[in-house]
Amino acid sequence: MKHSKTSRRWLRNSFLAFALIISIGIVYWIYQYNSGLAMAEDDINKEDEETFEPFKGVDPQFGEINVLLIGSDSRGDEGRSDALMIAHYNQTTNNVKIVSIMRDTYVDIPDYGMNKINAAFAFGGPELVRKSIKQNFDIDVNYYAIVDFEGFPKIVDLLAPNGIEVDIPYEMSYGIGMTLFPGEQTLHGDQLLAYVRFRHDRLSDFGRVERQQEVMTKVKEQISFQSLINLPKILGVAEAYIDTNIDNKTILAIGKGLIDGKSNGVDTLRIPVASSFDNKHVNVGAVLDIDLEKNKSALEEFLSSEDNVQVTKLEGVSS
Repeated sequence: MKHSKTSRRWLRNSFLAFALIISIGIVYWIYQYNSGLAMAEDDINKEDEETFEPFKGVDPQFGEINVLLIGSDSRGDEGRSDALMIAHYNQTTNNVKIVSIMRDTYVDIPDYGMNKINAAFAFGGPELVRKSIKQNFDIDVNYYAIVDFEGFPKIVDLLAPNGIEVDIPYEMSYGIGMTLFPGEQTLHGDQLLAYVRFRHDRLSDFGRVERQQEVMTKVKEQISFQSLINLPKILGVAEAYIDTNIDNKTILAIGKGLIDGKSNGVDTLRIPVASSFDNKHVNVGAVLDIDLEKNKSALEEFLSSEDNVQVTKLEGVSS
């Protein structure tokens, strides 16, 4: 009888302890989420944004997820995307691949004809960008995330609180609102945003794409258990600065996979690949006139699940 009472008391105490932990977890999540919301600017209001055609990405297949990453800036070129990437995540291997598509890539935009690919976002939002990628490169995109550059510093500082180490080859100042001096250093927040946006050098937009991929790779390397702890705050900030159709459950699963998994860093690819395009001036301005079949083949090979994928390097600025 005494043993039975002891067992019941232990079960009751265990249940109370479990309920207390869950309650604390909920309170912590709400507090951190609201803290993230408070970090966002008061004048950000998604309800005022233009409404585009609903995104119709296909469901992920074989545990492989393609996310369309669009960098947007209200100060930019008539609402065109300022950065365009495809982030590929394999749920089995936890490997991450990033494809950067140059914004001046000359493609066929459905219902609009030949134009720079960054015009697709201005014409029809993320869905038209998805359609353009599918039509030109035959790649299915499952989700999208539009990142307002105003929120980039806050989000990166939460993901990589120790900053990102870079080696700046020369002084950067024009068009970024600050001066970044040459040398190895650790950048945070607004400095990192300036670093990835600078393009007034001999490499122009090609150099900027290379720096964007460098920072994305190094941020991924810093994702740790602390990043998972900060997830509610990150989601709070993201509420103001990121428009996405990825649900929180999927975000949490990917985050956990990146922390627990034994991935091999980040593989990167630039479209157009080296020696596959010509610099031309057409009716829509200066464009990269690409060898479409060569780039489709490179992209398909890069995103394949084989371990011996050949990664095309960022080399040169002209064909």
